[in-house]
Amino acid sequence: METLILRVIWSRRREERQVRRTADGREVARIDRALDGMDLAVFGGHSNVDHQFQLAGFDRRRLFYTQGDYGLLQCGVLCHRRTYDNKRLVRAMIEAQGFVIGEKGELVPPPGACPAMSVPPELVPRCPVCGRPMAMNLRSDDAFVEDEGWHAAAARYQDFRRRHDRGRVLYLELGVGWNTPVIVKFPFWRAAEANPRATYACVNLGEAVAPAAIERRSVLVDGDIAITLRALLAP
Repeated sequence: METLILRVIWSRRREERQVRRTADGREVARIDRALDGMDLAVFGGHSNVDHQFQLAGFDRRRLFYTQGDYGLLQCGVLCHRRTYDNKRLVRAMIEAQGFVIGEKGELVPPPGACPAMSVPPELVPRCPVCGRPMAMNLRSDDAFVEDEGWHAAAARYQDFRRRHDRGRVLYLELGVGWNTPVIVKFPFWRAAEANPRATYACVNLGEAVAPAAIERRSVLVDGDIAITLRALLAP
């Protein structure tokens, strides 16, 4: 059995975060289809916080979402360390503005009218413990909540890394940039350098690079992720 450790970050941005969480994850689904049936031990980590792996059917027990999740809320003043799913609340906010949510998560504006662009006060989320405003579970400062689910995923990821750090490992990096290289990019470089049987692969438009120490064991694709995956999966 060979091993694949997958790390992904998407560069696309959409204004409505809940739409990002409910939109179809076609590129992630392509990854899952490509891996289906292979004799591989797979674990994925991502810092895109938009839930696309789960929506594409990727086993969440094989995922580590290091930077949080737009689909979770936490206390804005960190009075306690727990997160709360916000899907129902965000849908209610969207519908209160007059939008209709389509089958694929797209927003359909009210016909012949402008959306309200505001929500009723009762829909503004407040902490159930202290009553202060809530915030998204996003790592942007020292008030990020790492709850039990986060720590469980981190432990599974580290355990996977330990069990497979000397075998034939492919460190596949898709779209990772330079915003947080200490979380995403540099650990892959170090792990590939430490394991002579490992291969580092990077697909990145304009930023497909690798250090000289692992140059001979690196596959660098300077291209769009979607186009590259379609080419790899073409019959």
